[in-house]
Amino acid sequence: MAKLKKLIIACDGESASGKSTAAKLVSKKYNLLLINSGLLYRYCSKIIIKEKPKNIISFLKKKLKKISYKAIAKQKLHSEEISNHVAILAKHKKVREIVNQFQMRIIKMNNRICVEGRDIASKILAKNPKYDLAFYFKCDLEVAAYRRWLDLKKSVPLKEVKKSLKVRTSLDKKRKNSPLIKVKDAILIRTDKLNKEEVLAKISKAVEKFFRS
Repeated sequence: MAKLKKLIIACDGESASGKSTAAKLVSKKYNLLLINSGLLYRYCSKIIIKEKPKNIISFLKKKLKKISYKAIAKQKLHSEEISNHVAILAKHKKVREIVNQFQMRIIKMNNRICVEGRDIASKILAKNPKYDLAFYFKCDLEVAAYRRWLDLKKSVPLKEVKKSLKVRTSLDKKRKNSPLIKVKDAILIRTDKLNKEEVLAKISKAVEKFFRS
């Protein structure tokens, strides 16, 4: 039965490109475990800001051993302070290694999963296990900034949100360790040109094609 077939999806994309919403929709439709790697980095930023550890590496190792992904996903992690901090933190090679190990433990136990982030197809699911389908999300900066501004309940000036998103995407693409790239076989999803239903329809078309193959 198609329902039981292995399905590993990688969703990569720029800040506020709609990849989280799309990953949630496709995970719900096909009953996949959803892992949002951005939330893991945001959680790391949140606890570093709060506790100001002297050694962030040993601190994060300890903290991530004691918490489940479910517990992280329930936290409020979308503040502008965390967004600005995480853009710098995500460049740190050792931090990426710790977060990757945490993710891989979950991924290796599940063969029906959707993993969302910025280096999923190029790094996390590049091999063993390799993704079955990869999607790359892109959105015009004006549209992305407006959506994020609404998410933040207009608590931060729109101009600041736009600047923050621009900086974050630039840092993601230019960083030395696991930069944000579109892998060759990733299907491009333009969320500024498609609504939620159309995004899900485009992803579903690829999933159904994979099930038939």
